[in-house]
Amino acid sequence: MRHGIDIVEVERIAEMRRRHGERFLERCFTPDERAYASRSRRIDEHLAARFAAKEAALKAIGTGWRNGIAWTDVEVVREADGQPRLRWHGMARRIASSLGVTEWSLSMSHTSRYATASVIGVTRGSTDPS
Repeated sequence: MRHGIDIVEVERIAEMRRRHGERFLERCFTPDERAYASRSRRIDEHLAARFAAKEAALKAIGTGWRNGIAWTDVEVVREADGQPRLRWHGMARRIASSLGVTEWSLSMSHTSRYATASVIGVTRGSTDPS
């Protein structure tokens, strides 16, 4: 089993948007992530949740932001039922694929002040706790 968790202050993301604008958004978020967040009046909360998810995902694969991984190599997408899911790209995809994980689970939550995310990867040979 692999696990990563992260928490982000929403104001930190709001400040990065004010300070760096589109450059920050394009560096850290895919076009679909930016589009999703921009449809909400609480754009910074949605961006902060995705930022936390990316951090948690890289903790789960054990790399952090090294080995040539870009922020956009980890993408948060929404299933038809609204459930968030990870989509891996580039170097993050290669590393995640090498870990023997059969299923990734993502949970995100946010308030006006904080966003948090937890990523769990179930590996081959993991036992069912039930």
